[in-house]
Amino acid sequence: MKFLFVAFVIVAAIFAAKGEHLVIGNVANRVKLAKHELVEYNAIPFMKRVKQFFYAAPDNKKIQGIQAIDTLHSRASMNITAGGIGHSFVNLRMKSERGRSLAYDIGIYVNPDFQ
Repeated sequence: MKFLFVAFVIVAAIFAAKGEHLVIGNVANRVKLAKHELVEYNAIPFMKRVKQFFYAAPDNKKIQGIQAIDTLHSRASMNITAGGIGHSFVNLRMKSERGRSLAYDIGIYVNPDFQ
């Protein structure tokens, strides 16, 4: 019985520490990091933080990959609302847990050879 309780606590801790990361497209092979930004917002008690992140390539290069890592490992969510892979722009929407801070490490990757 004690073993089951310990196993349950470990599994619950793993799921509680799971962050919502967004990694799509090519972020490793022959791509160039076009934009890197750490986006942080403080908590407001009893409220969810909803913030937008916008990126548009100044030279109209196509986005090959998007990587957004939740640095707080919270249950915040990240969505692409416009653009994305194959476009020259992207809009990201971030939403925190109620009463929690919001922190994402965002990287936008483009192909340096093609437009």
